[in-house]
Amino acid sequence: MDWITTLDELHSRYGTPSEPARLKVIPRLTPSYRAHITRSRFCVLTTVGPDGTDGSPRGDEGPVVTVLDDQTLAMPDWKGNERIDSLRNIVADGRVSLLFLVAGSTTAMRVNGTARMTADPALCARFARGDLHPRTVIVVRIAEVYSQCARALLRSALWTSGPQNAGLPTVGDMLREATDGSFDGAAYDANWAERARKAMW
Repeated sequence: MDWITTLDELHSRYGTPSEPARLKVIPRLTPSYRAHITRSRFCVLTTVGPDGTDGSPRGDEGPVVTVLDDQTLAMPDWKGNERIDSLRNIVADGRVSLLFLVAGSTTAMRVNGTARMTADPALCARFARGDLHPRTVIVVRIAEVYSQCARALLRSALWTSGPQNAGLPTVGDMLREATDGSFDGAAYDANWAERARKAMW
């Protein structure tokens, strides 16, 4: 394999970014950037830490983040699997990236910046669902925000090709294989819906 190992080698294979590709990258939310991000109920949070990188899907039934001001986003950390890989990374190294998707739209929004975490009662209370509060809130300071060109979503026909999940292995199948059959994947799958219903937030 002939690996590309220098920036000169890499740049020789690509062109110059177009004017729109350069102009769209700014350090704050415009009204249109804000509108797209606040419509998003799903994003991928990417973090970096001493043990490597982590990409974590984040979703909510409303906006996945709240805009605090034109350079600051807040994301509640709702119940998960208690691995807290992303949160540990943020404590160690605040660099983060977020990729926001809106169902049906071929525009993705990207945010690069730095994050900190807080358990501030007043901020946590802003995300309350009845008696439930997030244990922490991730606060992201925007360094760059911009729209991503639509080609990836158009190529994949993500929103237009219909369901693509027929015949996929279940999480129980994956757990059974990962443990060489010692984990009861069928029981995990059978109980999942009820577990999720009781611990969604």
